[in-house]
Amino acid sequence: MTATIDELAPFRWLGLPESDGGGPPLGVIFSVAYFRGLGAAEVARRFSRGTDPGTVMGFDGLIERVWEFVEETEGGYGGGHVGIVEAGEWCVAVEPHGWLTILSDVVAELSRGCEMLSINRHDHASVSDLVYAIDGEIVTTFPVGRPHDRHGADPDLLNDLLAELGMYPDLLDDPPGTATPDPAALSQAFALAARITGVPFTRDLLDHPMLVARIADL
Repeated sequence: MTATIDELAPFRWLGLPESDGGGPPLGVIFSVAYFRGLGAAEVARRFSRGTDPGTVMGFDGLIERVWEFVEETEGGYGGGHVGIVEAGEWCVAVEPHGWLTILSDVVAELSRGCEMLSINRHDHASVSDLVYAIDGEIVTTFPVGRPHDRHGADPDLLNDLLAELGMYPDLLDDPPGTATPDPAALSQAFALAARITGVPFTRDLLDHPMLVARIADL
């Protein structure tokens, strides 16, 4: 089934540039990670290395803790906190002002004994990334907007889904204008995540109570 405009529409807010009203409520730097096979408490334990069982609060409370951490650390260490929501067989971990969940060593630790998919937006870096891992091993990963530039233990595993979503897994060269991800590329990445997990990352997911935990030195 080829992706339609309607399938991408619920995710366009995640990639809108600031000049077009994008940014809030997550900002232009964030990561979203999906975990299958772990409950929220275990996800919190892994992020905190067992130092924080987590506190249930709303998204506003998460953002408040994130910006307190950013001010204390001058922004160079991410947001320092993650908010976790259970959604069926998956948990979704939101990391505002963060990028840890696309780092290979962190992914290896977080994905032990489970399935994990993470997407990062970072408008101040050259690229954003998507990572899919199973039991500590990165299966496939690529820069958002450049899925042909993928690698991992089985980089072609998602090729059929990529093609259906118009993500062009077989291009030999970067298409024009892909130095940084455009809104459509991020929409496609989150549509891919929804197809794999069955969990659409829509705005209303942020209205659910979250288990908020500190992120340890991973």
